[in-house]
Amino acid sequence: MVENLIIIGSGPAGYTAGLYASRANLDPLLFEGSQRGGQLMITTDVENYPGFPDGIMGPDLMENFRKQTERFGTRLMTSDITRVDFSQRPFGVWEGTVEYRANAIIVATGASAQWLGIPGEERLTGRGVSACATCDGFFFRDKELVVVGGGDTAMEEALFLTKFASKVTVVHRRDEFRASRIMADRVLEHPKVEVLWNTSVSEVLGEDSVTGVTLTDTGTGETRAFATDGVFVAIGHKPNTGIFAGQLALDETGYVVIDDKTTATSVEGVFAAGDVADHVYRQAITAAGTGCQAAIDAERWLAEQ
Repeated sequence: MVENLIIIGSGPAGYTAGLYASRANLDPLLFEGSQRGGQLMITTDVENYPGFPDGIMGPDLMENFRKQTERFGTRLMTSDITRVDFSQRPFGVWEGTVEYRANAIIVATGASAQWLGIPGEERLTGRGVSACATCDGFFFRDKELVVVGGGDTAMEEALFLTKFASKVTVVHRRDEFRASRIMADRVLEHPKVEVLWNTSVSEVLGEDSVTGVTLTDTGTGETRAFATDGVFVAIGHKPNTGIFAGQLALDETGYVVIDDKTTATSVEGVFAAGDVADHVYRQAITAAGTGCQAAIDAERWLAEQ
């Protein structure tokens, strides 16, 4: 049996694509992955998603997305796609050794924040540890914060957090930023920002919420405790595109390349939505928006075939 449309990935992009595709009578099959729901599953309070004036927990929001797409007939599989073949139509996707075929594909596998992998980080994620200033900065009004990183992402996060925090300390393991000169200068000149060079964060401290970090001098190895109310890890995101290498055009950092005005990828009939193709905005609302676009693009393309 050849499916009309297979959607790979859940999260706001995948579920929204499923919702729109179902309502267009495409009878989509959606592979959620074993960790369904995307990055919002590790987010506690979401206060910037429209329609929820009192805020909503990330997992609750994703459960609402899931129920809505299922209500209109999207068939959900809680399993991972391990291999794809986009060299001919119908396209092939594999869940282990089981093969599926589809006339069109939407890729919505998202991206993952890169973490430090240090003690306390995972346990306190959502309780003072974050990888998204625009998501969580609001909760840290008049608090002192640490931002870890030295690239443009870290500079953007630090500058955004100065709107809320009383002080932002940027911790960088080298003696100069790899960020663009203009972004680095803005950080270095900001009155609320202090930079600790040649320093790494080796542990996040706190029981129920972040109370501090352990800093390590990268030259001498000396450690010291440093009090802070929150830790923003800004060492980059990694798009979940491993299985698409050699199948779709990817940029130098691994994101799926899409047409400027649509969600079309380098392979006709394959579309991409959400953070897998977006390294700029990375918000639930923008991911959902491109999920809608991808479903409409797929529907129109299938109608033309």
